[in-house]
Amino acid sequence: MQGQRIGYVRVSSLDQNPGRQLELVRADKVFVDMASGKDTRRPQLEALLDFVREGDVVAVHSMDRLARNLDDLRRLVQGLVRRGVRVEFVKEGLHFTGEDSPMAQLLLSVMGAFAEFERALIRERQREGIALAKLRGAYRGRKKKLSSEQGAELRRRAAAGEKKAQLAREFGVSRETLYQYLKTGG
Repeated sequence: MQGQRIGYVRVSSLDQNPGRQLELVRADKVFVDMASGKDTRRPQLEALLDFVREGDVVAVHSMDRLARNLDDLRRLVQGLVRRGVRVEFVKEGLHFTGEDSPMAQLLLSVMGAFAEFERALIRERQREGIALAKLRGAYRGRKKKLSSEQGAELRRRAAAGEKKAQLAREFGVSRETLYQYLKTGG
């Protein structure tokens, strides 16, 4: 059964150019995410997984564009090929059909491990840079979501027994952020 060629593109930030990833690859439809590859909760990846059918081919520029975590990469590739979808990684020149050789599986694991390692290095450099910036007094963290008056109002109303979920919606913050304001005095 001949299906469609579906492209998947992921860039981590808005200033990156998603167009270059599959510019030489023919695709009937392309899904583009502008999100971190740290996990698989990405709107366009989820849409792609809902869209593809048996006989389709999913083309991705490279393995690290699909996932930066080896377990996620394996799960995605295996889930697709189990559904009869072929997965192609353009840069690595690898194709997965479900009838893959042990060498192909080894390459998937090794290349996926490198992508995961690279992400760990990026995070380590980021932490080091933040620590140095803090020492210089140049890093102040993220801007607070709520003003000090809003934070005080939120704490007062939470102490009065108002439901936290309702407060989070009303103040436009996540429940995690709400709990941070309540814990630290925000």
